[in-house]
Amino acid sequence: MDNLFKAQAWNNAWSNHRLHKACLSLSDADLAAERTGFFPSIIETLNHVLIVDWYYVSALEGDCMGQKAFADLVPFRAMADLAEEQRRIDRRFVAVAGNPELAAAERQVELPRKDRLQVERFDRTFLHLIQHQIHHRGQAHAMLCGTAAAPPQLDEFYFDWQPDRELRAPDFA
Repeated sequence: MDNLFKAQAWNNAWSNHRLHKACLSLSDADLAAERTGFFPSIIETLNHVLIVDWYYVSALEGDCMGQKAFADLVPFRAMADLAEEQRRIDRRFVAVAGNPELAAAERQVELPRKDRLQVERFDRTFLHLIQHQIHHRGQAHAMLCGTAAAPPQLDEFYFDWQPDRELRAPDFA
């Protein structure tokens, strides 16, 4: 199971990288423009993904930052700053997934909510975070269709064989 967690965390980081690369070609005005989605703009959608990552990854690490994660709902207005912070949290997520002690499927994860403490298994919490990312990345991806940026392929899964590694080398660098 730990290999599956690690593969999912790496694929998640790769998808974020590809989406952010496309978004970095847009102006601040394009990123903030009102669009149809759960959140009203690309930048707000991507900030939401980041904030929720802060919350859940800190919980998966064993020291949840709780509601502090949600103190500012748009902590980054500049795409370059947001992309850098997302890379940082993605690296932490990959590290959690690769740590056998932290990534034990049945390990209990504490999730402090506004009014209670929720306790869930690691595997369920991890998979929820992956699903959350996919859901909102898809919304940002759809929003890109109304811009000059070409929406990138996000539903690929990289394989650990030589031709695929060579093909993906620029993204993995």
